[in-house]
Amino acid sequence: MRQLIASRSWLRAYVLPGYAPELNPTENVWSNLRRGLANLTAGTITDLARTAKNRLKRMQYRPGFVDNFLAATGLAPP
Repeated sequence: MRQLIASRSWLRAYVLPGYAPELNPTENVWSNLRRGLANLTAGTITDLARTAKNRLKRMQYRPGFVDNFLAATGLAPP
């Protein structure tokens, strides 16, 4: 793995502790999504899945929004 990482100058790899949600930007994305769905009344599981996908898609098209999740970890963006 070290050889693979070393051969790609554009690739950054961070060694994280076994459990460190505060260093995982994905945790912040899911936390934000859960807060947005907390008071939602979905009729069916299909409605809930559709709403979750829609909100994740909205996050995807707001790059500054997602970059802030990475910045909150203190890790450098690529």
